[in-house]
Amino acid sequence: MPTGPLRPENVPTSTLQLLPATRPVLDRPTSLYEKACQLVFARLGSNLPPTRTAEDDIERVEELLGRCPVGGLIFFNSHWPDARESLARAQSASPYPLLVGADIERGIGQEVRGATRFPHAMAFGAISARSHEEAEKLVEESAKVTAREGRACGIHITFAPVADVNLTSQNPIIATRAFGEEPEGVGRLVRAYLRGCRTEGMLTTPKHFPGHGRTTADPHAEMPLVEASREKLAETDFAPFRAAFEEKADLVMSAHVAYPALDDNKTPATGSEQILKGLLREEMGFEGPAVSDSLLMGAVQDTHDSPGAQAAALVGAGVDLLLDPDDPEAVATGIVEAVEDGSLPEERVDEAMARTWRLKEGLAERHGREAAFPTRVEHDPAESRKVGDTEHRQLARRIARKAVTTLDNGTGALPLTPAPGNKMVFVRLAAGEHTDNVLLAKAVQETFPQARYYAAGPDVEERELEILRREATDADTVVLALRVEPAAWHTFGLTESQQRFAEALVAEHPTVVAALGTPHVLEDFPGATARLCAYSDVPASQEALVEALAERGGS
Repeated sequence: MPTGPLRPENVPTSTLQLLPATRPVLDRPTSLYEKACQLVFARLGSNLPPTRTAEDDIERVEELLGRCPVGGLIFFNSHWPDARESLARAQSASPYPLLVGADIERGIGQEVRGATRFPHAMAFGAISARSHEEAEKLVEESAKVTAREGRACGIHITFAPVADVNLTSQNPIIATRAFGEEPEGVGRLVRAYLRGCRTEGMLTTPKHFPGHGRTTADPHAEMPLVEASREKLAETDFAPFRAAFEEKADLVMSAHVAYPALDDNKTPATGSEQILKGLLREEMGFEGPAVSDSLLMGAVQDTHDSPGAQAAALVGAGVDLLLDPDDPEAVATGIVEAVEDGSLPEERVDEAMARTWRLKEGLAERHGREAAFPTRVEHDPAESRKVGDTEHRQLARRIARKAVTTLDNGTGALPLTPAPGNKMVFVRLAAGEHTDNVLLAKAVQETFPQARYYAAGPDVEERELEILRREATDADTVVLALRVEPAAWHTFGLTESQQRFAEALVAEHPTVVAALGTPHVLEDFPGATARLCAYSDVPASQEALVEALAERGGS
């Protein structure tokens, strides 16, 4: 494993470098306050309670931009075509072009209803176990779609791919978001994602540097600690990031995780000069902006006297973009105060802003200013058809179907028959609330008209589970679908009552157990008549799972 600076030759250029800006094409802010504002990405829309759509939130953001001209937005919870109108309004209200990023690991449909949603990254890893070449091609094609639809909305940056290697089954926040459990394979698919985005002009952000795959705590609630040695981290965790940097990723996102082997003060990577300047810049040679993970997360709450003091410390440590702070104005003011009291050099603020500004100028040079940062919506039917296109959805379904894996079918329980004489009970247990339950129920009832379908979330009562056990008594076939996936601010795994119910069901009846998420949940049910995994719960994966049960529409 190389330890010196990583400065590869003859590698693909980044999205930014396709048409490098050779002259200033955008007017830069010059006041210290405005430069500090440029280091902030504020949220537009929210999936956190109280949830609000981007359309409901745009007025607040327009007012914020008048007081605090932030450098960009992190975009949540919208609809198509409203998304592009909201973002055009934001661009129009801003004195400087806004970079817009979004958590779109699974496609634009993750944040924009009506757009395409792809299965979780681990689904591609499952395909790769059978064919590296096919998996890489599908990752690249899905990334192209994500970029195409994102740019149609007005989004410039995908806060993806997840470059973490999932190294423990107990990881509550990575799990199926990772491409897999082996560094080389993860690196291959990370490269494919970057290639696809670059082709369509989307900026990329591998995360969570220097690796989040070993954690067993959720940084949304607390700060995880990774005790692995530097040698072990270099061998596994760093490898996909090295691959991403060789492939010329545009940005990188830091982890709210502490690594004593990398920083003896146990400072999380987001605030660690040893990690961000020493490892990232000096050893690995990465030159793009380093963006923090969300500053709303519990792992970085209450670490300083004020949000402004925290922001100044993070910028001083090497963070260039402060993502999703609760109070953007306080953050910018804190940076100004730190410069004025001498604790933060203004040159560091200039350096951070310059990294981000190069991205903006690169986009303006490549696409033209108005096309890159549209302040009005042109109603172009061809552009509108890019989002949620039929071919895009078909690609998502094809990926989902190819990913479904039958882990064992020793009793020959599969395929299941839709014959009226086959009494079937289908039970879905979800670790968290889930709005797509209706789709799964519809797919089950269309494929197996004789099935009785039940769903039980984390708040299900014991008496309701007991009723379900009795319902299964006279069934010829029981199907138990388990949805256990990583999610911010949610418990990972089934509740105790759900787990007891599932184990009893498998013990008492011939039961097919299916996972709409992590395959590790299936390890608790060795007595199942068959076990299969879809690696995701997106609509395409739900449909694919039901097809696989009946062996319809094979890959």
